[in-house]
Amino acid sequence: MASSKSRKPSSEQRKPASEEVATPSPSTLDTHILRQQAEREYAEELAALKAAETHPLPPNWQLSPRSVLTYILGGTLENGVEISPKYIGDRRAIEIAIATLTTDRALLLLGVPGTAKSWVSEHLAAAISGDSTLLVQGTAGTSEDAIRYGWNYARLLAEGPSPEAIVPSPVMRAMEAGKIARVEELTRIPADVQDTLITILSEKTLPVPELNFQIRAIRGFNVIATANDRDKGVNDLSNALKRRFNTVVLPLPRTTEEEVEIVRRRVESLGRALELPVEPPALEEIRRIVTVFRELRSGITADGKTKLKSPSSTLSTAEAISVVSSGMALAAHFGEGRLTARDLAASSIGAVVKDPVRDGVAWREYLETVVKEREEWADFYRACRNMS
Repeated sequence: MASSKSRKPSSEQRKPASEEVATPSPSTLDTHILRQQAEREYAEELAALKAAETHPLPPNWQLSPRSVLTYILGGTLENGVEISPKYIGDRRAIEIAIATLTTDRALLLLGVPGTAKSWVSEHLAAAISGDSTLLVQGTAGTSEDAIRYGWNYARLLAEGPSPEAIVPSPVMRAMEAGKIARVEELTRIPADVQDTLITILSEKTLPVPELNFQIRAIRGFNVIATANDRDKGVNDLSNALKRRFNTVVLPLPRTTEEEVEIVRRRVESLGRALELPVEPPALEEIRRIVTVFRELRSGITADGKTKLKSPSSTLSTAEAISVVSSGMALAAHFGEGRLTARDLAASSIGAVVKDPVRDGVAWREYLETVVKEREEWADFYRACRNMS
């Protein structure tokens, strides 16, 4: 008699195909990721640069400094492969940043919000280490564990302190692998936690006093930090920590055309990633938003004739990208399928008017004294007035 106990199904007793859950392939999974890591999104470009490499590589670098520069700023390789620019701006600043990472000094990217500090940091790590994920996100609540190491408390209680009970931080993993660690918004981290980096950056070691040993950094290890001093809650760096960094300031785009090109490239990239069913935005619409933002943040019109009140918002390039992207989403789902002044107006007001009183006054004054007087902006003026 057959046993009444359940048995594991044999291969012949496998579920019908209709009932089995298919496991997506890695390529299928990639298509569902909202934002790819830089080393995954630009894998073909990185591979082409590596194959065409002719210059010496620093220890544990995937590319030479010259190839890293080409990857960041774009260019054409000898075999005709086009490398898209990841950053449009001051070439010398990027050269200094890359050169810094070949030394024992860490790199601090400084600038107002929206100047592509995090973007440059990510792409530098991707090009140098092939891994941009060793990231510490700085906040007011960041603890020393995020920079040094933590503990698996279940194992710690069961076995006591041991190397296996350590939970390594991204910085610790970068030290062990000889890679680049990234620290975002360094000045948002409490000052006493910031100073945890001093020993790591000066001695290139991470003491583990509980186990009486040290983690020693492998050649190739370094740190890229980003910071800005515009936000509230900023913690100044100690002089001891400042000395461990070489600071590179990333400025706002110098010209309107440069900023328009940055916005155009990023918006088109976002549109593809989000699969927005809308026509790519016309350059004139992008130029209009960029002009509005540049005039308001500088406090004067492009022709230098009219002084303006500046709102409290930073109105950076990143916010211009956000406004155009939001306008494209409105156009795609609730509009005509192409970006119009009405779509841009809705997002523009939200970006400019953060303080309803102060910013509201500055925005209304700008509408009536500047936008209203430009005949080619009549549709934008009407759309903004209707929104207001």
